[in-house]
Amino acid sequence: MTTVEGEEFWKPRRCLREPIPDIFHAAFLLDRAVGAHLAGDRPSAEALIQEANMPSVRAWTESLWGGSAANPDQRRYLRLRTVLDAPPYLPKESRTIARMPTTEERRSIISRCGRNCVFCGIPLISKEIQTAVRLAYPTALPWGNRNPDQHAAFQCMWMQFDHVLPHSRGGDNSIENVVVTCAPCNYGRGDRTLAELGLMDPRTAPIYKTSWDGLERFSSVQAAGAE
Repeated sequence: MTTVEGEEFWKPRRCLREPIPDIFHAAFLLDRAVGAHLAGDRPSAEALIQEANMPSVRAWTESLWGGSAANPDQRRYLRLRTVLDAPPYLPKESRTIARMPTTEERRSIISRCGRNCVFCGIPLISKEIQTAVRLAYPTALPWGNRNPDQHAAFQCMWMQFDHVLPHSRGGDNSIENVVVTCAPCNYGRGDRTLAELGLMDPRTAPIYKTSWDGLERFSSVQAAGAE
């Protein structure tokens, strides 16, 4: 490794790994799938959902949260470093009891952060929408118990509510400490602090402003049809 490469490796960055174009193409396909579904064209919707289940997207996800033995390049993305003044790991009895945001808090966090990962910027899809699409298209959207048995795009774009300062390091449940992220950024970071991974605080960066709606219109139409 040259000196320049070494400096680049340790430089502060916005995300663990830059997203690949295939992720955004998969989001485009899923958006088209929802459009086809709303138009009553189920065969096209099913084919588009299946097309979005890309091996390249799965490989990107695995590079961040998969096992290090199967992903030898993972060190390039996680870039762990020792931070002298890092918050310690607290014993469980000293931690704030972890909880997910309430529905109202989730709306507030999404309103603040948008529907793209605050770290890498990829489009996000809520668990509720994933479930609704899976129930409507169970063959096209597999969701098994193991990571390899789950639809690659829905897995990669799975919306998470991540604590900027992890609970195990003293973080609380306030909405100021919670942001929206993709599953790979959330699980790849784990309980490490931003400083330990060389990440910039996403709350100080501009949000990713896009037209992505998280496929939410799929759920609203499903609900209307049930009335």
